[in-house]
Amino acid sequence: MLKLLGVSSSGYCCWVKRTPSSQENRKRKIKAEIVEIYNESHQIYRAPKITAILKSRGLVIAEKTVGNYMREEGIKAIWVRPYTRTTIDTDFDNKLKNILNRHFNPKVPNAVWVTDITYIYTISGFAYLTSVMDLFSRKIIGWHVSESLSTEHVLKAIEKAKANRKVGQPVIIHSDRGSQYVSKSYLEATPAAHFIHSYSNKGNPWDNACIEAFHALIKREWLNRYVIKNARHAHELVFEYIETFYNTVRIHEYCGMMSPYDFEGTLAC
Repeated sequence: MLKLLGVSSSGYCCWVKRTPSSQENRKRKIKAEIVEIYNESHQIYRAPKITAILKSRGLVIAEKTVGNYMREEGIKAIWVRPYTRTTIDTDFDNKLKNILNRHFNPKVPNAVWVTDITYIYTISGFAYLTSVMDLFSRKIIGWHVSESLSTEHVLKAIEKAKANRKVGQPVIIHSDRGSQYVSKSYLEATPAAHFIHSYSNKGNPWDNACIEAFHALIKREWLNRYVIKNARHAHELVFEYIETFYNTVRIHEYCGMMSPYDFEGTLAC
């Protein structure tokens, strides 16, 4: 066999007895850490976030190297992209103003909340997720999963947000122009004494880009991995993602590679 391969017996023996170099040992160790971080993120993190975590652990490594090691290990972030429309348009007038005007970077919490509805496909039919985000930290402060687009479900998410935050000065609350967000019950739940209503321009999702991005994120990073049975199953998955990962663990570039929870915690320092 050695003759067929053109390898000498002494060379083969040296190769068998060879011990791994320090560089090989380092590479093996880093790869193991990359796989660990990748799995802890539910296979969500790509090379930039994994690099940031490795550097926070004291390792000196380039993002390109991390990407190469991930390819060698056959791992990559999970992304799946479906789409359907959830906004039910109604008649509008000039009273619906875009107060936010794409100023997505408030300096303090409870300055701007954004909210929207997205669909979740289940075997039993569509379920719907209403989310409320504080733009300061991108933290989801209220959410609700329902089987319909009824306004009452939007109000449940709003009430959760109000219960989770102490509203002092009036908060800008921004949404699209769906019928749920211009209804009498919504306006009563977000009274002018505590909220300043802001609405996206008609047919312009970029005016509410942050919450739209979150809904795309939860689907491609989490929900689209599963065959979801029904709204109850969807609720369990949403809870797991938002409450045990997104708000408290998942690092965000906007938050300086911190979770929303840790980013808000810096205010107390």
